[in-house]
Amino acid sequence: MADEQLFLRSKAIIEPLVDRFFAWPYTIAPVQAAMNLAFLQVPLLESYLQSPQVHVAASNNPELRGGYFINIPQERADEVRDLLAAIKRDRADMLKFAEAIAAGQEILRANATGFDLTPLYPKLPAELGGLVELAYDTDNQAQMRFMEPVVYKSNVYQEARQSVQLSMETGIERPFILSTPRLPSPDVLELDIPFCHEGLAELFRSRVHPTTLAHLRDALGLDDAQAKQLRTLLTDKPSLSEDRHIDSGGRIRYFGHACLVLQTPEAAIVTDPFISADSDKTDRYTLDDLPDYIDLVLITHGHQDHIVLETLLQLRGRLGAIVVPRSSRGNLADPSMALMLRHQGFNVIEVDDFDEVEFPGGKITATPFLGEHCDLDIRAKSTYWAELAGKKIFIGADSSGIEPNLYRYVKSHLGRADIAFLGMECDGAPLTWLYQALLTIPVTKKMSNSRKLSGSNAEQAAAIMTELGANEAYVYAMGEEDWLGHVMATTYTEDTYQIKQIEEFLTWCKDRNIKAGHLFKQQEWRW
Repeated sequence: MADEQLFLRSKAIIEPLVDRFFAWPYTIAPVQAAMNLAFLQVPLLESYLQSPQVHVAASNNPELRGGYFINIPQERADEVRDLLAAIKRDRADMLKFAEAIAAGQEILRANATGFDLTPLYPKLPAELGGLVELAYDTDNQAQMRFMEPVVYKSNVYQEARQSVQLSMETGIERPFILSTPRLPSPDVLELDIPFCHEGLAELFRSRVHPTTLAHLRDALGLDDAQAKQLRTLLTDKPSLSEDRHIDSGGRIRYFGHACLVLQTPEAAIVTDPFISADSDKTDRYTLDDLPDYIDLVLITHGHQDHIVLETLLQLRGRLGAIVVPRSSRGNLADPSMALMLRHQGFNVIEVDDFDEVEFPGGKITATPFLGEHCDLDIRAKSTYWAELAGKKIFIGADSSGIEPNLYRYVKSHLGRADIAFLGMECDGAPLTWLYQALLTIPVTKKMSNSRKLSGSNAEQAAAIMTELGANEAYVYAMGEEDWLGHVMATTYTEDTYQIKQIEEFLTWCKDRNIKAGHLFKQQEWRW
């Protein structure tokens, strides 16, 4: 039956891995990946090996959810020890590069006093040679600017670090992605291939277009055992939803977290795709509900819950382009999403504020994004303004209303929004939770806690609405959907500050006859 026409099962999932840790921008982009490997992941593995039982106990403590603990049973500690040894052996160049960055920063702090920086180049560690430029800002503060495209050509970027695991969605929450590496498992198909491998696009294209096991075996380079395991992920019947397309007007569907699917009969746009594969559930839209072809994916910013490789890799074979915000070019905290995604095989359009991207029957305009990045100089973040089927939709992601006048400029340029989607995670994680590995000078806990990954509170969300003049406002769920736990690791109750702030904002909207809601799991708008 080598020519039997088969489809990928709707519940098939992929976990993209980098040295067995879950892949996200700061573990793929080479400069940031080196820093995270050296100053977060290696110490984390070492800590686990000192006391596996402490890590496992902490991983199962609800009060420590989202903490940096490895959730691997103690009886598999030898496998973790082997992983650590392999990293220290095979990634020695990356570890030295990370140490060189820290040393280079210290050289600048000690010697860059406003005078000529040329004499400092020979003093930098050899690992940085040809990969950085030294520069002052206009306040005479010196910094290293990384020549990121060049770093991708160096031995710091290694596709050999990448692999994928293919399996079936079980509905059981997976271990937290920022802390627990993925070890081999009998029910998981291991593929030592890079994310850009064309075989992955062929595999996930077969959700929509049937193929044969023989073709996929050849495309992925599988042996007999792997081909047999892949066959369990395939079926002879597609499971696509009958209403995944529309034949008139416009439609928006909320797929959870910050993911929207905007459709007309001519086009489909997806924002920050993070989509459940559990098609047995009836309380959500899943991968089965996506249109066959997606014109544009819009990425608002580079956090692990907004640029989700687990979903993006499943779309690559049926996607026109990914739209990403432009980075500041060379800033340690601000890797280029465009460079990273192009190296994973995607067609990418990079935009700055008020750049426009047209699609059949409409256009997207990039709009500014304020805050939410712990006051770091991160410029690769964008909200978007979508115009389709006669509607104007503001896609606000986690942007904050700390300076309402910004949205006055948006309205003066683009007009009045019909619908606004806003993020209100207004008491986010502290600076060190996500950026610790990039900080070459320690910060106090008090300082870290004052700089959070926070979106708008009620007052700030109201200010955005006042300036945009939108008729409707919808607040994204903040990791509340149960299928997001392995990435979000958040827990809320009705008394949580963020929930109270959303309720206050919804009351503000009601008092002004603005239609509003707190999104959860799924919702649809038609016109």
